[in-house]
Amino acid sequence: MAETKNLSSRIKEYLPSELTGFLEAVGAIAAYQGYHLYLVGGVVRDLLLDRSNLDLDLVVEGDAVALAQQAASVTQGKLTVHRRFGTARLRWGKWSIDFARARSETYDRPGALPRVNPGSLSEDLFRRDFTINAMAINLNPGCYGELIDSYGGRADLEKRLVRVLHEKSFTDDATRIWRALRYEQRLDFQLEADTRRLLARDIPMLDTISSDRVRHELELVLKEAQPEKVLRRAKELKVLSRLHPALKASHTLSARFQRAREVTIPESQLASVYLALLTYPLTDKEMEDFISLLRVPGRSAEVVRDSQRLKTKLKLLATANLAPSRIYTALQGYAPAALLVSAVATDSPAVSRNIGLFYGWLRYVKPSLTGDCLIQMGVAPGPGVREFLERLRAARLDGEIATRQEEREVVTKWLQERG
Repeated sequence: MAETKNLSSRIKEYLPSELTGFLEAVGAIAAYQGYHLYLVGGVVRDLLLDRSNLDLDLVVEGDAVALAQQAASVTQGKLTVHRRFGTARLRWGKWSIDFARARSETYDRPGALPRVNPGSLSEDLFRRDFTINAMAINLNPGCYGELIDSYGGRADLEKRLVRVLHEKSFTDDATRIWRALRYEQRLDFQLEADTRRLLARDIPMLDTISSDRVRHELELVLKEAQPEKVLRRAKELKVLSRLHPALKASHTLSARFQRAREVTIPESQLASVYLALLTYPLTDKEMEDFISLLRVPGRSAEVVRDSQRLKTKLKLLATANLAPSRIYTALQGYAPAALLVSAVATDSPAVSRNIGLFYGWLRYVKPSLTGDCLIQMGVAPGPGVREFLERLRAARLDGEIATRQEEREVVTKWLQERG
């Protein structure tokens, strides 16, 4: 890692020219207003690690909202303002930039949301979670690109360490425990010795955090490239059991996560699949306790529950040469992501094959004839229409009929049989 204290060349190398031009322009606007503007947080860390990061956070020693409004007028972007917090988010084109006034934070009690007051850049950096995230880059002309590293973040990057900034860090906000594990595993770093000691000491502080905040941290874990690494580390340090004592981060779970990445799972569903795989070994009661404890939202909870319910179908699905209509009947109605969970979790090639057949083809099969068509042909309105539609679908699935005309012929036959 080069020792230069000016990172302007790295900004130009790792950020698109449109963003580089924006940072130079908004820095000049800030200076004209008498403000000091800084690029802060993860993007600074990643620039020093020779990584691209387009998640840009700007801290202003001055009126952040007013500066963001001026930036919006220049870019013709859309601005979302939160005056109470002195923050704004600017969106234009495919870019999103956060502006915030430099601030200090105090905590009335462990786990409480902080009380925020205007502050200096030094105070703003000190309130952050880890030294490697507590660096800034000056964006004002004349100082543009200058690295500000008051707490030794660059040295910790070189030593590959995750270090908290003070003794009460995990006490104030125990969600930092999960964040420490995420950064450690994502970056292939190690917890600094005192940080690990403090983490072990403050694990009980996780109980001071609201369910929604704990769940949010778990969701962030499940969005990592290899979340199983974080979960294994959480198990090792006795953090995982705080979510639920029955949760395990076994080699089996790691293998299932790897298989999940190898099948075609929409990116938007992958975190829900991971969550269902994590809870897959739980009993129904343990699963419901977990959903209730973390207030798992509707769609994710549906995937978790359906994955559990599908366990009752696995014996049938392991049957060799199972008729497509029976596969359809067994699997229809379940959340698609839960089907993928079952296919990944099973050790049976037949189960995996049958679920794959349903997911990729069978669930899309339907008759050409509609309910109105059946009524016109003489089927009595009511439950009989649904029965005939289901029989038509089964006949289509099993290859007994293939065309609309054949559907009409078989419906006529069924009506005649009924007299």
